[in-house]
Amino acid sequence: QVELVESGGALVPAWGSLRLSCAANGLTLSSYTLGWFRQAPGKEREFVAAISWRVSRTSYEESVKGRFTISRDNTKSMGYLDLSSLKPADTAVYYCATAPGVITSDPSRYPYWGQGTQVTVSS
Repeated sequence: QVELVESGGALVPAWGSLRLSCAANGLTLSSYTLGWFRQAPGKEREFVAAISWRVSRTSYEESVKGRFTISRDNTKSMGYLDLSSLKPADTAVYYCATAPGVITSDPSRYPYWGQGTQVTVSS
């Protein structure tokens, strides 16, 4: 049974930083693209970042480029999203997800999802 568990969400002030973690169980993480998505109240889930299984390619949503960094440690079956220069607009539940095949920002291509972790940025 595949399980993804996010952690690290918190209440932080604007311009603060956080590290979100994603622990993967029940699958060989090194064979999957790892993605992060977020959903703010009243909005649709949106793509944030993704990293290919070879760790050779990354993709970011435009508004987080230069502020967020996605990484992974396949030996530990862990994924990470480092958030910096946080803005109130970044407030959302953040989800990690895994997808077979090539890197993609399409959430429908990700069959496995975690339960999410709340990030709240105060102004």
